[in-house]
Amino acid sequence: MAEAADIQGASPAPVRRRWLRRTIVLLAGTPVLAALVYSPAPKAEAAQASPVDVQLTSLAPAAPVKSDTLTIQGTVVNNGSETINDAHVGLRVGPLLADRSSIDEAADRTGFRAGIDPGEIDPAHAVKIASLPSKVRQEFTLTVPVNKLELDKDGVYQLGVSLSGVSESRPSEQVLGIKRTFLPWQPEAAAKRSQLAYAWPLISTTRVTAETGSDELQTPVFLDDSLADELKAGGRLEQMVTLGKDLPITWVIDPDLLYTVDAMTKGYRVRTPGGKPVQGKNKAVAEQWLSALEAAVQGKKVVALPYADPDLASLAHHGKDVSGSLGQLRPATDKAKQAVETVLHVTASTDFSWPVDGAIDPSIVNVATSAGAHNVLTRSDSLVESGALGYTPSAARPIGAGTTAVVADAELSTAFEGDMLNAGNATLAVQRFLAHSLALNLQKTDEQRSFVVAPQRTPTVSQVQTMAQAVRGLQAGRWTHTGDLEAVAAAKPDPRATTQVPGAGQYPEALRKQELPVSAFEKIRTTQSTLDHFKVILAAPDRVEIPFGNTTNREMSTSWRGRPEEAQVYRDQVQDYLIGLTEKVKVIPKSDATLSGHSATIPVSVQNSLVQDVHDLVLRVKSANPTRLMFGNSGEAEQQVTVQGDHTQTIKFTANATASGPVEVTAQLYTKDGVPYGKERRFTVEATEITPTVMLVIAGGVLLLVLAGIKMYASRKRVAARAAAEESTQASDESPDTGPQSTEGSGTSETVDR
Repeated sequence: MAEAADIQGASPAPVRRRWLRRTIVLLAGTPVLAALVYSPAPKAEAAQASPVDVQLTSLAPAAPVKSDTLTIQGTVVNNGSETINDAHVGLRVGPLLADRSSIDEAADRTGFRAGIDPGEIDPAHAVKIASLPSKVRQEFTLTVPVNKLELDKDGVYQLGVSLSGVSESRPSEQVLGIKRTFLPWQPEAAAKRSQLAYAWPLISTTRVTAETGSDELQTPVFLDDSLADELKAGGRLEQMVTLGKDLPITWVIDPDLLYTVDAMTKGYRVRTPGGKPVQGKNKAVAEQWLSALEAAVQGKKVVALPYADPDLASLAHHGKDVSGSLGQLRPATDKAKQAVETVLHVTASTDFSWPVDGAIDPSIVNVATSAGAHNVLTRSDSLVESGALGYTPSAARPIGAGTTAVVADAELSTAFEGDMLNAGNATLAVQRFLAHSLALNLQKTDEQRSFVVAPQRTPTVSQVQTMAQAVRGLQAGRWTHTGDLEAVAAAKPDPRATTQVPGAGQYPEALRKQELPVSAFEKIRTTQSTLDHFKVILAAPDRVEIPFGNTTNREMSTSWRGRPEEAQVYRDQVQDYLIGLTEKVKVIPKSDATLSGHSATIPVSVQNSLVQDVHDLVLRVKSANPTRLMFGNSGEAEQQVTVQGDHTQTIKFTANATASGPVEVTAQLYTKDGVPYGKERRFTVEATEITPTVMLVIAGGVLLLVLAGIKMYASRKRVAARAAAEESTQASDESPDTGPQSTEGSGTSETVDR
């Protein structure tokens, strides 16, 4: 009875009885013996919340050997209304957990379970707490030599840290709170060790817009400057690099992140609300991070995802039927390899694709391979085993057409998705991760196996730190040895493992709801069509083709999941900016004109406000009424147009009037392929037609005017001559007598007088 009471937590057991207690616990799996030894706790009691909350904030070493001392730190909080007296924190070890499902079952249990939870070890190692008032938190540290734990066989042991004590309503000592965790025990290197590859993702959200400066380097414009927060000391990406450099991991990188940070090192601008972009101020931060990353990846395996980490499931389910969407994947893969080599100076593998959460169906696999990858990184909760094997097979599974599904272990991959800011959660997550990795290696099979861990794409700082702690726990290599994604993908597959890709109906509905809609891909197609139409007129098309090509990849990025409104705004802004660029080349609006005469020229101006030249344009003018106004021998005419950057070119067209009256004329630019470019401009020409009869009348009138002018000129000339003669005669009469000349003059005068 004393032993039974001890196991139920009423009082500590003597050290000499621990072996008996361990044996009883192990045998208690049979219902008959369990009924004889223990009295099961009532269901109502099991459901009650524990009055004391026990948290484990650290456990070191995480995977001890015989010579180590186990140190467990934590806190206890009295959530009840009564003070707890004569309390102590004790450690409970065992039993050995048989398999991975037993680990999960133990982790899911809450509260103390008499008959299931083992008794405490030697009370000499307990921590006494004389009094724990209501709502008070108390820290504790348990220190136990590992050789006192009586760990026998290699495997995973359950650890329980409990607080026992009495209160006014509980006068007998009881277990008032417990927290369970796991202790992996493999003190010597196993004869057969599993190969483990840990994917270490360097991925972030889209930050770069389609907008660039007019300078030679085309300085990019960022949505905001928040990436710097991730790159700074203590930031998420800084921690990924700082912690990852010393770990046996495979770097999985989105090349867009590399180009984005590299752009920051060369100078960048940041969009401001309703204003002109301002100069970015974190150039030095970007330089430091990029330098650290370049040093960290030297000699390590690097996998480059397609540029901007495209959402393969969205493409498969909504984008594949929108023309041009799948055509973006191959260029994205080509850019990926170039980006890693250019920025980090290492060679990267581009033979891997990674659907969101590793969830696949046949259409996703088809899209993934269209990007050029032969290895699809999936997860064991998507490509599920039937259970007939009795063990977890190696990660590599051939699924047809030369494609290999690299199946990451779901339990290990999702181990750190919770709130790791809480030290208690982080400690439990690390111990559970190590426990599962050891349990995997202890499964009964003679095959040498390889496993993969593919965590969340963008872990938080605390998640990164917890992941690193777990990977360090494996570095001793006692049951795993380091692998990389390429080696795991190339390993010999288990012929008995499932290779059946789940059907479309099995794709998780929660993930499907986060996918980019068909309208997103239609908008992307419209933008691409506008770009294709625009770049043919440019003397330097790369200045728009490269930034907009990268932006098209970003519009399909996995990073938009869960942010549909932001994704739509981004797509709209890309299209609006591109349309704004195309409108910088245009026919200038023209005022109405008057055409007097049979033939005249009509000027039309084309403006180019871009920084580069445009060519291969055709300007076409067309008369709405060719019977009244013609260009050449027809109702329309065209001329080739080339306009230098930031210039205006005026083109003159010869027009012929055949009748009087107003005529509407349209002026429209076309590409060399005959596709209309920009808006057409309309203006009115007032045509005045002049017939031959009218010309004769006008000529006759002009002749009459000339003759009248001549007659008037002659008349005026005669009058002037007569006046001159009279003046001469008058002058002679007034002169003195000079003989015969005077007499002649006098006679003449007399004659005149008469």
